[in-house]
Amino acid sequence: MPAAPAATEPRARPSNPGVEAGHTLSSELGRITISSDAIAHIVGETARECYGVVGMAARGPVGKLLGRRERLTQGIQISHGSGDGSGDGVTIDLRVIVEYGLNLAEVASTIRNRVSYEVGRLTGLPVRAVEVHIDDVRRSS
Repeated sequence: MPAAPAATEPRARPSNPGVEAGHTLSSELGRITISSDAIAHIVGETARECYGVVGMAARGPVGKLLGRRERLTQGIQISHGSGDGSGDGVTIDLRVIVEYGLNLAEVASTIRNRVSYEVGRLTGLPVRAVEVHIDDVRRSS
């Protein structure tokens, strides 16, 4: 009969797929993994602060029923690299609703620049691309 492992003996732990699917920064001291959900929250907060953004676009009829926390990240997709698995960096795809009467190209450019800067500043991850899709225009309430 084999002996039981000692309490101090290292054991292999099963990996957590949710964490492993995140974005990783490595150094000689160890590894930091940042989940896509955490990055999506940074993107959502930053985009909503941009001038001209009325809100994030819903992903369908269920999107309107989501709670406040989920509404912040609706319409945001985070992927590693260029989306095809090649290259370094984070690719951000976001869908917004912009205030009627504003220059859409200027609003989109501001969103792209601010999101890229804030994600890089807060996570330390390189941002490969920020794709902004304007799904609708509305008068602000």
